[in-house]
Amino acid sequence: MKRRVVITGMGTINPLGHNLKETWENVKKGVCGIDRITQIDTSGFSVKLAGEVKDFDVFEFIDKKEARKMDRYTQFAYIAAVEAFKDSGLDMSKEDPYRCGTIVSSGIGGLKTIEAEYQRGQKRSFEKISPFFIPMSISNMAAGQIAIYTGFKGICTCIVTACASGNNALGEAFRSIRDGYTDVMLCGGSEGCISELGVGGFTAMKALNITEDVNRASIPFDAERHGFVMGEGAGILVIEEMEHALARNAHIYGEIIGYGASCDAYHITAPEPEGEGAAACMLMAVKDAGIEPSQVGYINAHGTSTRLNDAGEIKAIKKAFGEHAFRLMVSSTKSMTGHLLGGSGALEAVITTMALKDSFIPATINYQVPDPECDLDIVPNEGRNVSVEIAASNSLGFGGHNACVIFKKWEAK
Repeated sequence: MKRRVVITGMGTINPLGHNLKETWENVKKGVCGIDRITQIDTSGFSVKLAGEVKDFDVFEFIDKKEARKMDRYTQFAYIAAVEAFKDSGLDMSKEDPYRCGTIVSSGIGGLKTIEAEYQRGQKRSFEKISPFFIPMSISNMAAGQIAIYTGFKGICTCIVTACASGNNALGEAFRSIRDGYTDVMLCGGSEGCISELGVGGFTAMKALNITEDVNRASIPFDAERHGFVMGEGAGILVIEEMEHALARNAHIYGEIIGYGASCDAYHITAPEPEGEGAAACMLMAVKDAGIEPSQVGYINAHGTSTRLNDAGEIKAIKKAFGEHAFRLMVSSTKSMTGHLLGGSGALEAVITTMALKDSFIPATINYQVPDPECDLDIVPNEGRNVSVEIAASNSLGFGGHNACVIFKKWEAK
């Protein structure tokens, strides 16, 4: 019999807040976290807006000596992980550390460090760059730093699947517990690449929105959408086997009941236009959860605000759920946060869990112009006080990666 997996700790830092409480309050208010970019001089860029973490002083969270050895994406992951670990109430003196694992992903990793050290190398000599350059820039180091902090000695890895990375991390951690390999997992994703190369690279491929109106930049499912808005931050969850959590009287936020992963095998950046791969992924997750498609009440969509993604994802939802698709609520919280790339699925897992727990469905904000191709209930502009038992969260990444995680409302017995 498969073991049940529950969520016992959550942490986040993102454009809406520096912690779970602040973030969830702003999600419920429908706050837009998009603003002008401050990390780089954008005078030579057509892109002016991003979802940056506001008023961020890393030394308020991490010791100066340690923080200076971490890239921005690792700092975000570490901050969110500390919050999640403390929130879980785990006492490692009572745990087998080899039954506790870490899967924390990043789509891009230490891009800001790579840029900074390359510039330093050009000026001073490449043999005089920081000795921490390699451990700061590699994508697995957030997981490594977090394992050092927590003392988790089980599996420690980083799944890199572009914008599906955070969701894949959560899904694989779920499987590890459910199938008996571990009892506790700390999992999620992080990104911090609002930099000259990051912004320039996505601009060059015409993926980013270039408006200067913060309320018309990240507008998923709107007919006037024309590109995503980069975001940054992290979402981290502590998940564990249900009986393990109950035995230590842990606070339980919700339950994870299903996971699906697939590949479009179609194009390096464009999603398969008919949504076949994404639909198959959702159906895999539904089957894995042992439920009927009609039992899903809400989907936190990938919903990036690009023309191809949003239309393709809506088609995929219709394929997977049939007529029930028109009874589903399907919103994109990227309308508030921007797109956290490898951190997006993890942040959206946190938001989806809170949506079930608090019986509140987040809105797709700043929606104005309906698109006939995106004709499902996207919860426009205002969230809803609605109790839903089961919800799904989608993530789709460059390379054709699709991941779907299914959550269930926790009812204390």
